[in-house]
Amino acid sequence: MENQEFSDHKVSTWCIVSMASIPLVMTLGNSMLIPVLPVFEEKVGITSFQSSMIITSYSVASIFLIPVAGYLSDKIGRKKVIVPSLILALIGGLIAGFASWKLENPYMVIIIGRILQGIGASGAMPIVLPLVGDLYQADDEKTSSCLGIIETSNTFGKVLSPILGSLFAVFLWFLPFFSISFFSFISIVLVFFFIKSPKEKKEPRKFKEFMRKTKQTFKIEGKWLCTIFIIGAFVMLVLFGVLFFLSENLEKIHHIKGVRKGFVLAIPLSLLCISSFVTGRAIKGNIAMMRKIVMVSLFLLAISVVFVGYTHEKLFLLLVITSVLGGAIGAILPALDAMITENIAKDERGTISSFYSSARFIGVAAGPPVMSLLMKDYLNITYIVTGVLSICILFLVFKFIKSKPEKEIGPSPV
Repeated sequence: MENQEFSDHKVSTWCIVSMASIPLVMTLGNSMLIPVLPVFEEKVGITSFQSSMIITSYSVASIFLIPVAGYLSDKIGRKKVIVPSLILALIGGLIAGFASWKLENPYMVIIIGRILQGIGASGAMPIVLPLVGDLYQADDEKTSSCLGIIETSNTFGKVLSPILGSLFAVFLWFLPFFSISFFSFISIVLVFFFIKSPKEKKEPRKFKEFMRKTKQTFKIEGKWLCTIFIIGAFVMLVLFGVLFFLSENLEKIHHIKGVRKGFVLAIPLSLLCISSFVTGRAIKGNIAMMRKIVMVSLFLLAISVVFVGYTHEKLFLLLVITSVLGGAIGAILPALDAMITENIAKDERGTISSFYSSARFIGVAAGPPVMSLLMKDYLNITYIVTGVLSICILFLVFKFIKSKPEKEIGPSPV
């Protein structure tokens, strides 16, 4: 590592726990609301599309500000961006919760609170990836392992989300908003006390130099980077689109509501979490293995997603199909994280990983509203087209992401 005083053995367990808390909390902040959107529709008097905007408003705010947060984290330090961002997420949760509790027509104020949370999310979760790369700069295997833990925390948040969201809503339908603030506070405390970022000895780069270097990076490595961005956006669009559909389907077709629905939603998400954890432990900085995992997983995604619409009235088959789908997406995510983090120089890492995170948030933002518009009249066609797109993206991986022997992995193009 550049700073010998901050070597790998000083990265404590609590430091890793603190980093893992950030994606966990930010995931809860979005995914926890999906199972209770039908409740919001009833209580606030809004349509399915309007309820989907509660998810989308959070993500849209993040899309545009994540690159700014990435640049700032490269310039002033990761922790100095993460902590204020978590505070904004906390305040946004309080605004949305208070509006739901006290206002007669709370919808627009809820959206404002969600936008503020999205701004906070833009400077929190995406900055964790380059932070891991900073802490383990000299060891790709440890970087991959830690990124696997981070991504598993993210996916574990998706498992907990439907259960916690449904459970909180049983007591008070707006309690999930307040709980986001509570979880954000815990993460703020952990980050403040336990994450010790490496100290930089060199002066931060000027903005013009930053722009020049970023353009140069995309000119040299743009093909494989853009492929990864496309995959990230696509798999998150599929995931959140399917989750939104599944949440609506369980209530309207299978009459499963409340906490019971939360546990049913957690079934495919559990496969997502397990797959993410296993992949993160297995890849160990091996680009060739990452490439194979991504290609096989995209193929599984293509096959399984086609059948989601056809099985929507058969609960057991629907859960089997969505579990395979979840497992495929779970395997893809840590491989993408590692490809980005391990193959970009430190002074570019925050910026490039922020573009990747923005791409993922595009998928998160688009999934629920797209599905709310299409699932009534074009359900099967939508999932068939999704399967075809997955195969097309698989060919992009084959063409633009090249395998290299494990010993040659480093901050050079993939």
